[in-house]
Amino acid sequence: METRTWAREHVPTLTALSTVAALALVFGAALQVLPVAALPSPEPLLAAIPHVNAAVSLAAIGTIAAGVRAIRRGDVGRHRALMLSSVGLFAVFLALYLYRVAIIGPTEFAGPAAVRTYVYYPVLFVHVGLAIVCVPFVFYALLVAGTRPVDEIYESRHRTAGRVAAALWLVSYTLGLTIYAMLYHVF
Repeated sequence: METRTWAREHVPTLTALSTVAALALVFGAALQVLPVAALPSPEPLLAAIPHVNAAVSLAAIGTIAAGVRAIRRGDVGRHRALMLSSVGLFAVFLALYLYRVAIIGPTEFAGPAAVRTYVYYPVLFVHVGLAIVCVPFVFYALLVAGTRPVDEIYESRHRTAGRVAAALWLVSYTLGLTIYAMLYHVF
């Protein structure tokens, strides 16, 4: 059986497996349980990652919004290119974030305790929650789009999954930029 045909018939299973693997990697890095001793850790690179990731996040917000606009106008080719760009930007963001957090851990909030308790933590909680919930929707939409001809995509749940993924992704990226601002510019 051809790989694409097999994948097409097993999109929900592949979505679940991809989601579990991705979240295990994220939590492994965040909890600093991944073996990272062999990784280089140059301070200038580690210090630059949050700022690079902020720029990547802004670019991803732009490609997601433009991708949604393209499909609403019926431009499937542009939509596909923009959404694949969004996934690529997310991969860059995630690789850099996981590299940094696996080596030095999460950044501590340096602002006032009241702001940490009543603003920073709630924003962080929603950001992380939306990012986690978004993962299976992104994988599902990607797998459906990658395993079917365009005319068959319309008969699938791609549209619903894509709408949910795009909305969650946009809000999560925006909240991530809010967290970035609080950690590196406001406090």
